[in-house]
Amino acid sequence: MKAVVLSKAYDPKTFEDRIYAKWLEKGLFAPQSGEGKPFTIVMPPPNVTGILHMGHALNNSLQDILARYWRMKGRPTLWLPGTDHAGIATQNVVEREIAKEGLRRQDLGRERFLERTWLVKERHHAIIKEQLEKIGSSCDWSRERFTMDEGLSRAVREAFVTLYERDLIYKGEYLVNYCPKCGTALADDEVEYQEVAGSLWNVRYPYSDGNGFITVATTRPETMFGDVAVAVNPTDERYLHLIGQMVRLPLTEREIPIIADSFVDKEFGTGMVKITPAHDPNDYQAGIRHNLERINVLNADGTLNEHVPASYQGLSAAKARALVVKDLEAGGYITAAKEHRHEVGHCYRCSTIIEPYLSNQWFVRMQGMAQKALKAHQDAKVVFYPRRWENTYTHWLENIHDWCISRQLWWGHRIPVWECATCGQRIVSVDDPTSCPHCAGSDLLQETDVLDTWFSSWLWPFSTLGWPDKSADMQTFFPTNTLVTGYDIIFFWVSRMIMASLEFLDQVPFRDIYITGLVRDRQGRKMSKSLGNGIDPLEVVDQYGADAMKFTLCYMATQGQDILIDMDSFKLGSRFANKVWNATRFILMNLEGTTLIDPSTIEHTTLDRWIYHQLNNAARQIEEAMASYKFNEAAQAIYDFFWNDFCDWYVESAKRNLYSDQSAQKSRQVSLLLDLLAHSMRLMHPFASFISDEIYSQLPNVDDELITAPYPVWRSEWVSEDDALIVSRMQEAVTAIRALKAELSIPAERKLSVVIKSDETFIGRTFFAEQRELIASFIGASKLVIDQDSDTGGAVPVAGSGYESFVFVGEAIDVNAEIAKLKGELAKSEQALSIVLAKLANEKFMANAKAEAIEKEVAKRAEFEERIEKTTKHLALLASFI
Repeated sequence: MKAVVLSKAYDPKTFEDRIYAKWLEKGLFAPQSGEGKPFTIVMPPPNVTGILHMGHALNNSLQDILARYWRMKGRPTLWLPGTDHAGIATQNVVEREIAKEGLRRQDLGRERFLERTWLVKERHHAIIKEQLEKIGSSCDWSRERFTMDEGLSRAVREAFVTLYERDLIYKGEYLVNYCPKCGTALADDEVEYQEVAGSLWNVRYPYSDGNGFITVATTRPETMFGDVAVAVNPTDERYLHLIGQMVRLPLTEREIPIIADSFVDKEFGTGMVKITPAHDPNDYQAGIRHNLERINVLNADGTLNEHVPASYQGLSAAKARALVVKDLEAGGYITAAKEHRHEVGHCYRCSTIIEPYLSNQWFVRMQGMAQKALKAHQDAKVVFYPRRWENTYTHWLENIHDWCISRQLWWGHRIPVWECATCGQRIVSVDDPTSCPHCAGSDLLQETDVLDTWFSSWLWPFSTLGWPDKSADMQTFFPTNTLVTGYDIIFFWVSRMIMASLEFLDQVPFRDIYITGLVRDRQGRKMSKSLGNGIDPLEVVDQYGADAMKFTLCYMATQGQDILIDMDSFKLGSRFANKVWNATRFILMNLEGTTLIDPSTIEHTTLDRWIYHQLNNAARQIEEAMASYKFNEAAQAIYDFFWNDFCDWYVESAKRNLYSDQSAQKSRQVSLLLDLLAHSMRLMHPFASFISDEIYSQLPNVDDELITAPYPVWRSEWVSEDDALIVSRMQEAVTAIRALKAELSIPAERKLSVVIKSDETFIGRTFFAEQRELIASFIGASKLVIDQDSDTGGAVPVAGSGYESFVFVGEAIDVNAEIAKLKGELAKSEQALSIVLAKLANEKFMANAKAEAIEKEVAKRAEFEERIEKTTKHLALLASFI
């Protein structure tokens, strides 16, 4: 064989793009034909206007590992990619873009605005796809989907019409969460609550007869014009005599009744609350119970409308509130005001304060579907990893409300409902009707609202495969196997996908749900633009390579825990990739003049049997880890095997044979190393895909594509417990002697004499004798004697399992001089510690010093105490030599 020359330095930029292009060109991401059961995973579609952040990098790295692993396991594997149209988010992006041109969407009109939005979608989609390719995502791009492509749009209409026909979709006037800035209704779970500092005003409501007043507490005086009653608790004895009386609404001429309702908290404010059914969820329910009028005082843009006095009309809620309070004070209506912190709903997209708003909206009845989804969990048809997220899932389903699915947007799936202008009948259809089926009229007006983005996303696991058609992909790849996603969308998306799949297909869309942790900075803070602590995945790839990023994230992805990283964290993966590269380079440069031998014909030594035993163990550990989604344990197994077992022990031990003058011996060793490299690259490929492919393609002993090569499995013939125990005893002896040298500050390269004694029952006795030169090279011994009767006077004993090592440290250090030096250092440390302790015991210092100064002294105390402890131990050890 000829030597294979790898570049001296590991540089992923020289091959990552080339290898990805090869995978694409050869169609290697498409499901390969095979007899195994298909493995399917659908990519949680990133918003088409976003860019990938570190959370996406983690999520897609783990999905890529799963896809590559099961692909190599021989299962026809489909990882289906796609993007989400992200209604509100995308429309906001486009509206901001045209605002720079001095335009509003209304200036463009619906059609032209949508044309602009599609252009933005295409531009951002290209960026997202490039990012996913750059990090090495092995998804089948030939099957890529978009939530508004033709097929998925048809699926959305099919779902809407089916639910409507089952009486699970209805339209009505209800109180909804409304974002004035986005101009649309939001579902309950799209509202994020934040504590804000506000005020609580006590307002007088005069009795209608003019004889006195009641006092009502409110945080929203500007909505008082929508008041239709004042409520008290029916058990509140203070106010029982007032129930049924009328009071006059301040700043108006309108009269409203005092009613009794048990929802009123007697302890809050004055125990009297104003009832505004059109602007408060609790009041809305009270209004239903008491058959009260609903007066909406807001316009769709959040300003006050014609149902308020003229001086407040057209003002925003905040401006109107200030003016109303001013007028109430002038009229003598406010008796008290105090600061009040309370939870206020905000839009999950733009953070605008949400207004409870009475409007006509479309809803999905969720109770029945939620019960099916709960039963699927109870029957273990869906399983969460880690299990604790099942509580979030069940809690949301047990407390579910009907889902408001209509949005007052232009970008999205337009609701497939038409009204006939001739007869007024409603038409709900998958296909656009050309005439009214009731009267044959042709003047049909389509609903202007679009559907909630999640209405298309909840169909994702099966609409992407061709549903409602019984396509080949639906028959082959559904239900899917695993979903990898974040905990923040368990209710937004995960539970709804399960409900939709059970409703339309009577089966769950996937069984395993792996919930990733959050990627945080080193201080444990969530990464955000405002903190400036985010990490761009492409910057990581540029600096360290895609493999370094994926391996690091996987290595740190302990199930159920967040990942705390900074840019330097990725040095872990980079160092590992460098180790893999350098070890391979060393082996391949030693191929010159050797002959490749079939490894199955080679008789193995103890070390050979041990390394295959360790490879076998690693394959089993990875299989067990992957079965339970413990990605970090799989990465740890690969790291430990390749770095520790293969590089640090086996390759080091193989150098004697590689440098041998015996060609047969060298060829034998090279052939085993190449076989082990091939197995290692297969083992490593899902976790470090580019470097393993680049190396595998250079090996002279393989000719297949690594991405579809069989993944290593545990083999009974590779089990060799006795050899593993023997080699572990050698490792124990070497490690202990190295530790002793380090403890005594003896340089690793300083050679000294060692004697190893054991009795005849020691399992490693023969091996130690045969491998005396190897062990001596590992411990840096000038002379290694393995003999029961050798004189060990003056040597330091080091205990072992079935043997004992004796190290002649006196050859490397002057024990008495070292003791004298350490005693001097100990005295200095003790003196320094006494000064620090005195300062910390000084009451004046502790009372007047800055916190930073005190922390500095505390740190000094810990440092000196640790130094004293180590020096004392060191002295005790040296004293035992005398």
